[in-house]
Amino acid sequence: MLPVNPPARLLMGPGPITADPRVLRALSTPLVGQYDPWMTTTMNETQDRYRRVFGTVNEATVLVDGTSRAGIEAALVSLLAPGDRVLVPVFGRFGHLLAEIAGRAGADVHTIETAWGQVFTPSAVEEAIVRVRPKLLAIVQGDTSTTMNQPLDELGAICERHGVLFYTDATATVGGNPLEVDAWGIDAVSAGLQKCLGGPSGSAPLTLSPRAVAVLDGRRSVEAGIREPGDEVSDHPIRSNYLDLAMILDYWGPRRLNHHTEAASMLYAANECARILLEEGRDAAVARHETAGRAMTAGVQALGLEVFGDVAHKMHNVVAVEIPSDVVGDQVRAAMLDDHGIEIGTSFGPLHGRVWRIGTMGYNARKDTVVTTLAALEHALRRAGHAVPHGGGVDAALDVYAGAVPGATAAATADTVGVHA
Repeated sequence: MLPVNPPARLLMGPGPITADPRVLRALSTPLVGQYDPWMTTTMNETQDRYRRVFGTVNEATVLVDGTSRAGIEAALVSLLAPGDRVLVPVFGRFGHLLAEIAGRAGADVHTIETAWGQVFTPSAVEEAIVRVRPKLLAIVQGDTSTTMNQPLDELGAICERHGVLFYTDATATVGGNPLEVDAWGIDAVSAGLQKCLGGPSGSAPLTLSPRAVAVLDGRRSVEAGIREPGDEVSDHPIRSNYLDLAMILDYWGPRRLNHHTEAASMLYAANECARILLEEGRDAAVARHETAGRAMTAGVQALGLEVFGDVAHKMHNVVAVEIPSDVVGDQVRAAMLDDHGIEIGTSFGPLHGRVWRIGTMGYNARKDTVVTTLAALEHALRRAGHAVPHGGGVDAALDVYAGAVPGATAAATADTVGVHA
């Protein structure tokens, strides 16, 4: 039997990305028992760090043990009781996912849709809220299937005006695009490590406002076997045991009420992802992703390729590139992998086979990875018979980096503003 020995890869798709070596080192450290004082102290430290990552003072900031989809499902199944009305604006594959999960939770799901490659205006969302009268607005911030970044900064005030809870899936955006949970009035946010945070998939940071926690309190039900006199027992508990955020909050809270065995190695990884981001500074990290994304976009355009969608609302950390008609997209992707060890992505649904998705995120949002990927893409296109300007992509990307002002958007590092030091 052979040991696990994966090939060397540069992961430049829409995620997962190449994990930061510091995070991999954290993953390899020894396990500690879930109630060891060091472990509970580290859990508290991780909560504090993710408050700063999210830009919030929410006490209810935890990790859900599972991939980012576990965080999404925990938020929706815990906030939505059967029959509750939810509005999901869909602008890509992952909006459909929110609607799917909410429907499986028994919610009364209403959707509005816009063309893939576009986003919603605040007025369009408000009109739908007025018409649907939902309990919850559930929307993706950055949908990697289309590479679009939905503006959220006005939606919180709209939700507050109409008495609606506001949830967003920030899996693909947190750490590389602006996200201000408290300032934007977001009640619930879930994320993942495998994109801009530079870690592996397997832990879902999540934060809840006091308003969202009050909803959980109305459905709180403590398990038999650990229940004490006076503990709540609901006739209509949250419909998942493992993803019951009320019980997860009890586990992370002062009572440490047993729920599951914390995934210690993933806790270490999540803690290190947050530490790295906060050490760099949230605004500095966003600026780094913006520069890398702009360089990659300039590079593919200089190769004569078209960028898909509304570029004004493109995520910083992934670009969708129209596949030229004279090449087979999957063959070019295979050549990138076989000849250069570089992975780029395809897409889903109506965009499958129409675009490549190239990521510049987390540990890979760097000048060397951008120019290496562009050089490999130029070579793969030329080998496939598509004419491209020699060196044009690399030169365009380097020009972007030459003109970038280091830390230009990091004058007021957000990880020190109004949250725990």
